[in-house]
Amino acid sequence: MKAKDIAELLDEPACAHNKKSKSGCAKPKPGATAGGCAFDGAQIALLPIADVAHIVHGSIACAGSSWDNRGTRSSGETLYRIGMTTDLTEQDVIMGRGEKRLFHSIKQAVEDHNPQAVFVYNTCVPALVGDDVGAVCKAAEERWGVPVVPVDAAGFYGTKNLGNRIAGEAMVRYVIGNREPDPIPENAVLPGVKIHDVNLIGEYNIAGELWHIMPLLDELGIRVLCTLSGDARFREVQTMHRAEVNMMVCSKAMINVARKLKDSFGTRWFEGSFYGVSDVSQALREFARLIEDDDLTARTEALIAREEKRIDEALELWREKLRGKRVLLYTGGVKSWSVISALQDLGMHVVATGTKKSTEEDKARIRELMGDDVQMIEDGNPRSLLNLVRDQKVDVLIAGGRNMYTALKARIPFLDINQERDFGYAGYTGMIELARQLALTLQSPVWEAVRKPAPWAGKHSASARIESVAEDISADNMHSAETVASEAHTAELSV
Repeated sequence: MKAKDIAELLDEPACAHNKKSKSGCAKPKPGATAGGCAFDGAQIALLPIADVAHIVHGSIACAGSSWDNRGTRSSGETLYRIGMTTDLTEQDVIMGRGEKRLFHSIKQAVEDHNPQAVFVYNTCVPALVGDDVGAVCKAAEERWGVPVVPVDAAGFYGTKNLGNRIAGEAMVRYVIGNREPDPIPENAVLPGVKIHDVNLIGEYNIAGELWHIMPLLDELGIRVLCTLSGDARFREVQTMHRAEVNMMVCSKAMINVARKLKDSFGTRWFEGSFYGVSDVSQALREFARLIEDDDLTARTEALIAREEKRIDEALELWREKLRGKRVLLYTGGVKSWSVISALQDLGMHVVATGTKKSTEEDKARIRELMGDDVQMIEDGNPRSLLNLVRDQKVDVLIAGGRNMYTALKARIPFLDINQERDFGYAGYTGMIELARQLALTLQSPVWEAVRKPAPWAGKHSASARIESVAEDISADNMHSAETVASEAHTAELSV
């Protein structure tokens, strides 16, 4: 990818921060890819397209260290679960065999798996040595008659968010617009109900969350042409240009797709969330508002009234257990504000939220929900998080899997909210699951047990004193796990 192409992706007119600065998104800086490189961002954006062969052109580490690291699910096809790579070695680089290995890898993928398409992800090593991935993909497509899409997202190009946009750009350039949607079966249409087509952009079907939303849209007569990319199929991506409305689900990950579909086909779009009762209702209302169908609007309001009444009754028992509990939310992107709405629906108080991967629009929504004096966390190192837990008297930490051991070592209740989780929290039904998991986490008897001295420890023994130190620190959440170990050691030496 040329420098001007990367500059164009960084300069995104649909982002609010472009209005504040001529430079658009911040240019990559040394260390900026520590939270995920451009290749990682491109791969996770497209990997859920289930009937495609995804080939990583590069060393084995690029594929082996990152494959299938999101809990995205498929309703049928499982080809996306097979990790494919050209596995370049030093000899391949020295002898210039990269392009040849890629061509033969595409051949093997097509002949062994019969995919609907092949996506080839360029990585750092072949990009540095100058492999012409685009030419190889074109030759392979002509040879086997299967679409072969180059995704030029070498890791050193920039951050994960840039990789998301590169993936979206590849879909716009090579895939979208190449096929018309299937006709709607006559027996699928209710009398007097007009079917409307939409897309969900940035919905990854983590833990099957998409399947909480689809029944609601089906009932309203809204057909989802494509979810880019959770539980998607290649033929669905090809039809995205025919949607009436696009919903941007995951913050600004692929905002360039929504903007370019609007520029080329006039498709209106909005940003919304499926976390929390109020946000789900608002998303459904936005579809009806932009589609401009009076009958759809009336049916949408009736569905919302019915579902909100049902969920409100179902959540009341959980609200009694969760009301007033103080939460530290350390995540990013769309979840930095959308999960706040869900927690507020449960009567919980969010004391701070992480914004490391959030856009200016995300931060504006956070201020709208929590006020201008809200505490936003940019640096989420373990000591800072634990100090915040102590100062704000936090009851539960909601974060990603990498923060789990920080919480457990400090004996703090923890709930995983990121892509590795096993439970879906989107939609009205997902709210019940979120409330249940929070209650199970907070009321687990393990917290009381781990904060007490061991039952066999004598009152004046060294072990008892060490346990006492650990208990006091963890109960008040005063220090990190390292401080616990240090003070416990001091207690032992004083005996």
